[in-house]
Amino acid sequence: VQLQASGGGLVQAGDSLRLSCAASGRSLGRYSVAWFRQAPGKVRDFVAAISWRGATNYAESVKGRFTISRDIAQNRVELQLNRLKVEDTAIYYCAADPGEAGRPGWAPGYNYWGQGTQVTVSS
Repeated sequence: VQLQASGGGLVQAGDSLRLSCAASGRSLGRYSVAWFRQAPGKVRDFVAAISWRGATNYAESVKGRFTISRDIAQNRVELQLNRLKVEDTAIYYCAADPGEAGRPGWAPGYNYWGQGTQVTVSS
């Protein structure tokens, strides 16, 4: 499966963005999909995940502000980012792997990655 992340941009604190992870080559219906992010000089952190059964997981830092969802018909996973903060600034990557992710927040568990989309939040 090939993944294409999009939707990033430059916004102000408090604004919203909607990121999309479009898949091609295979249906995401049987894949677990996650979003990770990496800020300059920092490690890649888990943001949110949705299993192929539809179960969701979120990092504590984004709970209540971000929502992950899946559109099987469009073969994509989206991440709604609300009430953005300056510290949300990072490159956001989507990742996928077949089946149920035993550890949704563990990056090595995903074999397929998109190229990343930049989210910049100004104060």
